Amino acid sequence: MVNSVQQRLTAISEPNRFRIVELLRDGPRSVGEIVDALGLGQPQVSRHLRLLAEAGVVEVSRRAQQRIYRLHPESLRELSDWVQRFAVLWSERMDRLGSFLEEDDRSPDETNQQGD
Repeated sequence: MVNSVQQRLTAISEPNRFRIVELLRDGPRSVGEIVDALGLGQPQVSRHLRLLAEAGVVEVSRRAQQRIYRLHPESLRELSDWVQRFAVLWSERMDRLGSFLEEDDRSPDETNQQGD
């Protein structure tokens, strides 16, 4: 799983490929629509789409002479699961910080009364 997550993150990290993923979030698009939306040349867009497909981020189907690209939901779910593991870590750390700050906010009188 880690290798596929790393490959997908690497693919998405390039700014134009990130923009393509953002475009496809709204639904499938043809190569021509992506070219028009990004203002890039067709060869550039095709290369970016090929790399995203190799990483499993997008999938392609043919409709007549067009190639239609859409996000591959399973690969994005895998990325989400990976990120979620870090969200749990941060949540635990924030809870500990909150507890620490609550203890620190107690007035000196409260601390002295507990020691009596």
